[in-house]
Amino acid sequence: MSSYTSISSEKLSRLIGTAKAPTLVDVRLDEDFAADPRLIPGAIRHSHLDVQDWAHRLTGQSVVVVCQKGQKLSEGTAAWLRCGNIAAEVLEGGHLAWTAAELPTVPVDRIPKRDGRGRTVWVTRSRPKIDRIACPWLIRRFVDPAAVFLFVASAEVGAVAERFDATPFDIENVFWSHRGELCTFDVMVSEFGLSTPALERLATMVRAADTARLDLSPEAPGLLAASLGLSRMFDDDLEQLSAGMLLYDAFYRWCRDATRETHNWPTSKVKP
Repeated sequence: MSSYTSISSEKLSRLIGTAKAPTLVDVRLDEDFAADPRLIPGAIRHSHLDVQDWAHRLTGQSVVVVCQKGQKLSEGTAAWLRCGNIAAEVLEGGHLAWTAAELPTVPVDRIPKRDGRGRTVWVTRSRPKIDRIACPWLIRRFVDPAAVFLFVASAEVGAVAERFDATPFDIENVFWSHRGELCTFDVMVSEFGLSTPALERLATMVRAADTARLDLSPEAPGLLAASLGLSRMFDDDLEQLSAGMLLYDAFYRWCRDATRETHNWPTSKVKP
């Protein structure tokens, strides 16, 4: 039974992917992690032994701590965090309960190397429209909430990736890019193990809008119009990304929660 210091897998799964998702900290022992090197979407690994060293980085955040079974390691770590006035809960049943519920997990070997501040760093072409806004949204909501995105001149993406140790995406001849009829967002959903019905629906919308195949999704014209409108509103790519995060938050929640919901204007009653 849930308590004020614990959260169920079902409840947590409803928060992940939204702007209200808690910070997830995986404190599984190395041997347990090696046996299943996957993370709950958005989680970052820390050792319970060093909790007093890294706890200050979580000040002001809501945290869910994950260990193998939701017992001593997560309970103790969460208790230490609460001593530092950090709102911390334990995932009931731990990583094992999450995987038993067949909820999404991200293979750690698909997550790029993090920088000295624990962030993944990505680089792509400037002036994003659709895929280059959708992919950062997916990464920040499901892979690395602290991810950094560099938008640079098209000709310099490869060199910037090399010099700044960043991961290139949505350009030719790199891992994270279009594959056949799939756009980069499709590839990320698949490679990161995030193939849920909601994200698959959203991926179809993104692919349709990004590859000029609007017949694939009735919602694609709306996504295309909103995306092109945003690109005209903002000269700064990072400001456009910030606005685009809200746009994709809305489309994701529609894909997940509201596809059957309709809006019908009430029929007016005309007096004879």
